[in-house]
Amino acid sequence: MNRTVRKEQRIGQRIPGNRIRRRRIQRCLTAILLTFILALGFSTFFFSLKIRAQNRNEAAQHKCYKSIAVGYGDTLWDYADRYGDEEYYETHEDYIDEVMNINSLTDDRIISGQYLIVPYYIP
Repeated sequence: MNRTVRKEQRIGQRIPGNRIRRRRIQRCLTAILLTFILALGFSTFFFSLKIRAQNRNEAAQHKCYKSIAVGYGDTLWDYADRYGDEEYYETHEDYIDEVMNINSLTDDRIISGQYLIVPYYIP
């Protein structure tokens, strides 16, 4: 009888211990699953942004600068027509403002023989 009592006591002790172990295992599996889902979500978000930023149909444009000698009768409006890409400048005035800022001009008057630095875009 003593043996059966001890056996029942050991079984009685194992059952709560098993429940505790199962809860720990469930918590670990839940944490692993949540970590996997978060990693998958972040990587999907990150790579979807990268795909949108690198549209292959559009050629990459680079902003460059060059020095030009002002010819007789040239105006900043002529240079805005020639170099001011409508994709990057809403109006010719925006382009002219940038040229004036780059060259430290106080007004839009330019003189033949003067050198200007003008921005332009290339693919």
